[in-house]
Amino acid sequence: MGKVQRAGIGTGIELEYEDWGQGSVPLVLVHGFTGSRDDWKEVLPQLGEMGRTIALDQRGHGGSTKTRKAKTYTLDQLALDLEAFHAALALGPWDLLGHSLGGMVALRFALARPDLVRSLILMNTSPYGVPLASDAILRGGARLGRLAGMGAIAWVMREGEKRESRLAPAAKRWMEQQGEESFWQRTTTRLEQMDPEGFLALGTALSTQASVEPRLNEIRCPTTIIVGDQDDAFMQPAEALAQGIPHAHKEVIPDAAHSAQQEATDAWLAAIRAHLERVRNA
Repeated sequence: MGKVQRAGIGTGIELEYEDWGQGSVPLVLVHGFTGSRDDWKEVLPQLGEMGRTIALDQRGHGGSTKTRKAKTYTLDQLALDLEAFHAALALGPWDLLGHSLGGMVALRFALARPDLVRSLILMNTSPYGVPLASDAILRGGARLGRLAGMGAIAWVMREGEKRESRLAPAAKRWMEQQGEESFWQRTTTRLEQMDPEGFLALGTALSTQASVEPRLNEIRCPTTIIVGDQDDAFMQPAEALAQGIPHAHKEVIPDAAHSAQQEATDAWLAAIRAHLERVRNA
């Protein structure tokens, strides 16, 4: 079983994390927008068998500190949080996996502190802005979250899905496997744990971020790019990462959308295992 702990990273911020397995070089998992370490719930035991695995909640998410201040939620700040987290745990170079928003943070961390990254896995992410939600939707969601709690957004999402299904086939299959009530309760819980100010600021950053594509050739560590074959919004960004990072390995997961660790677990675990074996045997 994993151990849930908290790490103080200065300025009153604590990051909650779950620590599994043993090993000198941990695999650190950085979740995406509105997510938490719960996103890895189904795969943490298997990853822990491969070696030490740490799943953290970024600030404003999960069990970590909510600042309630929009200016404290930027991609650069989350990358600095990751550096402070590394120092707090007194770790050496780690293997770093970033998913979606977490991948954008991992990219910035790898560029700023290449000495601390043994290898990199970039999953369903982008080196430049991807317009996933309009400003009106983000502002409306934050307003609703302040007034009624962030869980209310899940109710709006569920009602919208009833009227017009927008889930990719793989995501819909995952919902059916969990059971609709369980799926939406889990979604509600993750949103309830999110700071509405972080929802607005980081949701905006997904599309407005400054591109790091011109700097991708600076990344020299072994890198794997993962994307689900149904994640249309991130197919081109994944290719940009694969083309820009020297010697990057790209893995397209069949029958998967934005969260292949849930939607195509066996294929996703095989890709992670192959990456770690390449790194460990290099």
